[in-house]
Formats: sequence, C-alpha cells, structure tokens
Amino acid sequence: MQPLSDKMLTEIENKNMAKESPILVRIFKQESELEVWKEDKTGHFALLKTYPICRWSGELGPKFKQGDRQAPEGFYTITPGLMNPNSSYYLAINTGYPNAYDRANGRTGAFLMIHGDCSSAGCYAMTDEQIAEIYALARESFFGGQKSFQIQAYPFRMTPLNMAKHRNSPHTAFWKMLKRGYDHFEVTRHEPKVDVCERHYVFDAESTGRFSPSDHCPAYHVPEEIASAVRDKQRRDDIQTAELIGRGTPAAPVRTGVDGGMNPTFLAAVKNHGGPGAPIRTALGTIPAHVNPPAEASADTGPASVMSLASAESRPVSNPRSSVQVASAAPGGSGGIGSFFGGLFGAKSEDQSTQSTQASASKAKPAAAAKPTRTAARTARPRSEPHKSEPHKSEPQPAETNTAAAAKPSPPKQEASAALLGGAAPTVPSGSFDSRFGAWK
Repeated sequence: MQPLSDKMLTEIENKNMAKESPILVRIFKQESELEVWKEDKTGHFALLKTYPICRWSGELGPKFKQGDRQAPEGFYTITPGLMNPNSSYYLAINTGYPNAYDRANGRTGAFLMIHGDCSSAGCYAMTDEQIAEIYALARESFFGGQKSFQIQAYPFRMTPLNMAKHRNSPHTAFWKMLKRGYDHFEVTRHEPKVDVCERHYVFDAESTGRFSPSDHCPAYHVPEEIASAVRDKQRRDDIQTAELIGRGTPAAPVRTGVDGGMNPTFLAAVKNHGGPGAPIRTALGTIPAHVNPPAEASADTGPASVMSLASAESRPVSNPRSSVQVASAAPGGSGGIGSFFGGLFGAKSEDQSTQSTQASASKAKPAAAAKPTRTAARTARPRSEPHKSEPHKSEPQPAETNTAAAAKPSPPKQEASAALLGGAAPTVPSGSFDSRFGAWK
C-alpha cells in the first residue's frame, strides 16, 4: 500500500494522465530497460517512465524450458491475482509465463517474475525502490477499474538497426512475429488485442470464430485503419533495414552461454564502487551486496550502439474498438491463489482458451468502471524500508527462479480500512501463492 510519491503524481498530472488510468509495460532485454506507459486523457497510451533494469539473466531469445535461465519474451496479461505483496524479493509481479503461445509450443517453466532485490535467474529484477513504484502504479490502475494490464517483453527495441544487426539469429522468425505486435502498439498507441492460433500470435484480429492456440486460425480481419498503418510502418522499416545491411552494418554475433545483462547505469555504479560486497546506494535504488554483475556487453551489441538510431515513432491512429488482451494466462497452478490482490479485487486466473473465446466474442466497448473509494489508500501507512537481502547460494532448484541462502523476512504488512479491502485480509495464507513462490525462490 506504499503511496506514489509526490514527484510521480506531479509527473502523471503533467502528462495529462489520471492516477488510476490504465498502464502497459514494455521490457527490452538488450537495453536493460522497463517502460511503464499510461493512458492519457486522449485515450492513448503515452510513456510515463523508463526504469533501468538492475539484472536479467540468460541470452537474447525466448524461454524454452524450465531451468534454461531465460527471461521470457512475448505478450503477457497481468491480473490482480498475479501481484505478490509478500514476495521474498520485496514485491513481485508474476508475468504469467507460460502463456497460451508458450504452452502451444511446448515451453515449460513457472514463476517468472518482475521483482526487487536486483538478482535474477530467469526473472527481470529491479531495485526494491523501483519495484515499489511499479507495483504501486499497477495497483492504482486496478483501483481505477483496469481488469488486467499487458506486459510486452522484447529482446531489444524493434528498430530497423536492431533487426539488421540480429538478422543471423536463430530467433529471427520469432522476433519478426513479436515485431508485428510491437508495430501495432507503435501506430495505434492502444494495447493490441492478442490471440494465438496455429501456434503463433495474431494481433487486433476480429473474427466470429474461436481462436485456439494449436488449431487452424479462424477467418478474421484486422480493422483497415490499423492494418494499413502497420503495413506502412513495416514497409518503411524493411526498406531501412535493407539499406543498413547494404551499407555494411555488421551482424551481431550469436552469443550463447552469457548470463544476461544489467543496465549500464547500475553496472557503472558497481564498477565505481570497486565491485559488489556492500550495498550501493544510487539515485535509482539500492544495489544489494550480493549482486552478481554480468560480463560487460561488447560495443557491437551494447545499448549505446542502438539508442541513437531508433526509428521514429509512427503517428497514432484511432482504435475502433476496445483492446482486450487474451494471449496469456497465469501458469498452471496459479489459479485460486488466495493472494492479497486476488482477495482485494476478487480476480481469478482463467484458462487461456476460455479467455480467448470470451475476448473473440466481445466487440462492445466496455463501460468505464466506477472508481473505488480512495480514503484508505490515502490514509494507509507507507511500507517500511526495504528489507536486507540474504546472499545467494547454489541449490538444486529450478533455474528460472532465485534461491536464497535463507528466507528473507517479509515486509511489514500494512493495514487498510474495510472500505478499501471489502473484508479481505491483507495477508497471504499458508499454502497460497506466496508460500509456493517462496519455495521456488
């Protein structure tokens, strides 16, 4: 229940947004950045803030199986039930991996998170201070009536330069598919509706048929104003990519056996500190003493080489209907978790095929949800100072989640009034998501 800072509230107001308006998250591995977008009063998403990622693990590319240390790539739906206030890593947001696409393609793993503690073995790890703010922004969007928000996880910014550099990757076909969803968001500034059929993503598709992840796609169409804008952007990007290759842009080496990344800001702080060993206080949050920095990226693939040549953003076009995310669902076993947020909002994880059917059938624009009372949110005590983390050690645990030498104490639980909680207890009972998450973490 930690409130948003006055600085963040001012930033939201200055960008013509409401505190409770919907959010959307984009993640870029190569650049080690997490973006929070928020719907402004025009009804379009605008960039609110970019957070440097403290640590992510694995290589560029999707997650395939449990234990491969890969942070996931794709389109994921976050419901209130995937918010974990009692995480061993301060606060955590479960990405919902594997989603319908992942399952249809036989990919395995579970409990892939965005969390604090700056330590990752398959997750996107932030500082505790960062995840507190991201978590609060998500919480406020749920208070405002958003049923779920979308996470778009990419290997890099899907620019012509990056596509040219990574043209020899074995993941190129997968990334081109992700880029279609990226382009839909770029040209509309609306959350793209995501379906899965024939084991691939389909974006902003309208159909009277049912989308089934492993079956043939039903007949569908994409609204022409979206389809034409996406085609124009893709044509421009393809031409620019070809020109870059023709001018001799070198192909990035296909790297294997690397251990992820850390934003250069945090990497420099660790280096200037003489390495890990003691907590490092930065303007962007605290880097714990147990941090394990990756090897520094070479110049040909590092973020500095791509940022200046990012393609210009396309002009938004109106979205003729509501955007509903249906591509992802909570991993098996996460339904009915009884978490604080699940109790608070009454949200339950649903089977992916059910979500796809419901979203495909729904065409009407949803009515704006009534805002709940804010009295308790204003009066709730802020969360106490982030706990100190324990050093990690190697144990025979699934590799996509972190293992601690000793369980970290949960942050002090906050009290909220019955007006806000509606009778839900602000704790996670034994056997719930938090206890199972703690067993993996």
